[in-house]
Amino acid sequence: MKNLKIISWNVNGIRAFYKKGQFDWLVNENADIFCLQETKATPDQLTSEILAPKGYHSFFDFPKEKKGYSGVAIYSKVKPNKVEYVMGVPVLDNEGRLVSAYFDDFVLVNVYFPNGGGGPVRLKYKLDFYKEFLAYVDKLRKAGHRVIFCGDINTAHTEIDLARPKANKENTGFLPIERKWIDKVIEHGYVDIFRYLYPNKKDAYSYWDMKTFARERNVGWRIDYFFVSEDLMPKVQSMEMLDKVTGSDHCPIVLYLKP
Repeated sequence: MKNLKIISWNVNGIRAFYKKGQFDWLVNENADIFCLQETKATPDQLTSEILAPKGYHSFFDFPKEKKGYSGVAIYSKVKPNKVEYVMGVPVLDNEGRLVSAYFDDFVLVNVYFPNGGGGPVRLKYKLDFYKEFLAYVDKLRKAGHRVIFCGDINTAHTEIDLARPKANKENTGFLPIERKWIDKVIEHGYVDIFRYLYPNKKDAYSYWDMKTFARERNVGWRIDYFFVSEDLMPKVQSMEMLDKVTGSDHCPIVLYLKP
């Protein structure tokens, strides 16, 4: 049996991403599962190639009110036993930010967390989402499931996870209250796989601001993650960030699990 390959990528608009040819690149990578965030489209706006690439089952969540915003998708070669799209709090579920796929060995949760920028209301929304999400995955664990969650968490955890920590200590994405939530996630028994494998690796980022050409200078943030519940750690083989792959302001990240 071969290793299981899971890709996660914030594509910053799946239709534009497709036009750049990057969706073809993704399909040709032959991952067993790939998870996309910030798709910014409803299924009726997508071509058949995006909706149903050959060999994959696909599942989409999208905003119930605001079009062209947010959105996530899971594509899987193996059909999940069950798929969920809600945590159970309507005000947090209506922005199209979560798809959970139940497989025999684990539940995979693909999530696009709120940004938190734009003032206190959105920061509160982000923190409320964080709180509810942790309760949601903990509930999965209590039900006997091993859990993987991946996606754009929109917060860099520690100073090593962004190029300019001092300049951003009062900006959303690196606020102490946001970073404390990641501490709590780890305390609850979820492992940040990249930092577990590369505890001291510097200059490793998954997002760069396009307006300031930050990618060329590698002035970035590591805000895209794979977290795995501790009981699944024996299956983890490796992880990589494909920071040379373009097509979005984020790069794809890849997790490999042993059979």
